[in-house]
Amino acid sequence: MLLNAAPTRILGLRLSAIPNTQSRNLSRLRFRGRLPKSTNPSHEAPTPKRKWARRAAVLGFLSAGTVVTYNTYDPARHATLAVDRISRCVWAVGLSAWDYKRTLAKAYENEEEGIQAYSDCHYRSAKRLLRALQHNGGIFIKLGQHMSSVQMLPYEWTSTMRPLQDQCTPSSYDALDAMVLHDTGKSIEELFIEFDPNPIGVASLAQVHVGQERETGKKVAIKLQHPHLEEFAEIDMATATWCLAWIKQLFPEFEFTWLGQEMRQNLPLELDFRHEAGNAARATADFSKHRYTTLYIPKVYRSTKRVMTMEFIEGARVDDLEYLQHHHIDRNRVSQELSRIFSEMVYLNGCKSWILTICFSALLTACASPISVFHADPHPGNLLIRPAQPNSRSPYNFEICLLDHGLYFDIDDELRVNYAHLWLSLIAPPSAQTHANRRKYAQLVGKIDPEMYTVFESAITGRANLKALEEQPDTTSLGFKRAGSLLDSSPQSEEEKDAIRRAVLQREGLLEMWGFITVLLE
Repeated sequence: MLLNAAPTRILGLRLSAIPNTQSRNLSRLRFRGRLPKSTNPSHEAPTPKRKWARRAAVLGFLSAGTVVTYNTYDPARHATLAVDRISRCVWAVGLSAWDYKRTLAKAYENEEEGIQAYSDCHYRSAKRLLRALQHNGGIFIKLGQHMSSVQMLPYEWTSTMRPLQDQCTPSSYDALDAMVLHDTGKSIEELFIEFDPNPIGVASLAQVHVGQERETGKKVAIKLQHPHLEEFAEIDMATATWCLAWIKQLFPEFEFTWLGQEMRQNLPLELDFRHEAGNAARATADFSKHRYTTLYIPKVYRSTKRVMTMEFIEGARVDDLEYLQHHHIDRNRVSQELSRIFSEMVYLNGCKSWILTICFSALLTACASPISVFHADPHPGNLLIRPAQPNSRSPYNFEICLLDHGLYFDIDDELRVNYAHLWLSLIAPPSAQTHANRRKYAQLVGKIDPEMYTVFESAITGRANLKALEEQPDTTSLGFKRAGSLLDSSPQSEEEKDAIRRAVLQREGLLEMWGFITVLLE
């Protein structure tokens, strides 16, 4: 009786009796998919419109969760950025490496066809990399700027990368103000009476504004790091290191992992303006022993990691010939002083060997400093020239102002001596001993084997195949005059420039030479 009873109510709850055989059969059919889930006609199946609404709701929920996670959880944001930047670089570098390998392995009917194929490959690869550098920005722009100034790279590369010299995007005032407040505890308005929101210079790592200090009333130059650069720096360094390691795995003969090591070592130093202020102070101390010098290093008033206030300098780039002429400044004298300044930095400052100090004391009247540093980024944008100021130590009517001290290097005494011997051999008259010395010291300085010496020599001198012996003819088969040493070199002819370019393209190709050429030129 109870098994077949109808549903009853107990304490207000509707209870069903134990299902009978018919009910159990219906349940089995529903489980096997032969009947709808409900036999209740009042229960309607979801319409397509409802299905899309549910899907949209789920998608919206997931999207909102992704946005919140990206904006609030740093590891998630960094992972997303890393994947995006790595994939872009991998595509550009990997495709270019494959393009080079295919082009260099192909046989050509004649020399002209091969040269044209190499040139086309250079253009294709340079344009791929340019797009990746522009999209990633930051330190990738700096990398492209360096490439555009390496004279021994093929013209296709330098010309393609040259637009990056003027494509650094300035950071907004609001972002800079927030960074200054975070780093110094005061806003820009609290620190400066006047502050020009338009920068006078924008680089890949920082930008410079002109202002007037509220505390002292001095006109100053304010160097501000791009606010979000530090966040991207670690990702960019990891991206570059990963790409270079990937290339080495895919093409073992292309060795560029040293680039990633250099970046990881030097970029954190460049991103810390306190390190730059220390370099400027050491260089100032090195040259303070001179009674007369044309070098002037702007004073650093104060610095945090990302904000630096410096003495404002009015002048022009050292290669502005109109400015030199207008102020009656002898360009040849400027060239000599530049050579003297950087020779002292490289060969003398910090030298621990008393023998080397004595050797150079005849040329450079200075004492060795206990700390050896030299400016490693002396491009024209970091060299300003101005008329000699009152109380100047310059013996001439001009001063050379050295800017941007973020990248300094040191070399040990053994390398100093070998590097000096290398240049002495390059200015020595041609002879069997000179020929041997040039190759000997190239090996000691840059580990250059005899097969690559000719290209190496062209890279550091800008000349095509100096005479090794006095008996060699003065004119080459390509129609240009060949010098015996750097002292008797005449201005480069178009034939000589073309010969260097052909040697670069045909001998080993861009990729195999890029490493040691860039090291030497930097």
